[in-house]
Amino acid sequence: MKAAVIVFPGSNCDRDLAVALRGAGMDVTMVWHKDTVLPRGIDLVGVPGGFSFGDYLRCGAIAARSPIAGAVVAHAGAGGYVLGICNGFQVLTETGLLPGALIRNAGLRFVCRTVALEVATANSTFTSSYLASQTVQFPIAHHDGNYIADADLLARLQGEDRVAFRYVDNPNGSCGDIAGVLSDNRRVLGLMPHPERAADPVLGGADGAAMFRALVGAFSDA
Repeated sequence: MKAAVIVFPGSNCDRDLAVALRGAGMDVTMVWHKDTVLPRGIDLVGVPGGFSFGDYLRCGAIAARSPIAGAVVAHAGAGGYVLGICNGFQVLTETGLLPGALIRNAGLRFVCRTVALEVATANSTFTSSYLASQTVQFPIAHHDGNYIADADLLARLQGEDRVAFRYVDNPNGSCGDIAGVLSDNRRVLGLMPHPERAADPVLGGADGAAMFRALVGAFSDA
């Protein structure tokens, strides 16, 4: 399986994500934000956490208009897989690949700790190695992780089984305790917590490793 990890000015989790993907057996290429095309044969695009462009204007807004963003949108449109983590989730909402928006945490404070998450659905390639309603532990580190959506969107996400993860103890005020959502074709996932920081016991936990193994397994079985 071939993966590309996008690198923006201000990314600080790009290498962490690349290490986690390689640890699961993926061939990973780092792609600079000024590139206009993805490497040939890419299966998964990872949009990492951090503070792309210093979070100026609005978190993820400038990155969503960088040269590489068009290629990421085209990749998703062709049925490719995209994983956006933390700032990457913000970027994906700004591109329109995922619905809703992410705003300042309800407490107006940066939160950085490991949290418990409920796996809201196992019906996606990203979450297929978990059990529905299973509790996992992922770190969070964000100031703008408050997921907002109107009542119609929340009902649609719930009705279409597109909520991937929920917070057990909501740290930021997100509507419906939502920590991660899937696109309508279930091949784009955005989540605020960091599975790449929980992909090895040396890091204090390995619950995130199952997500990356599931992706590799899906392509190995194809």
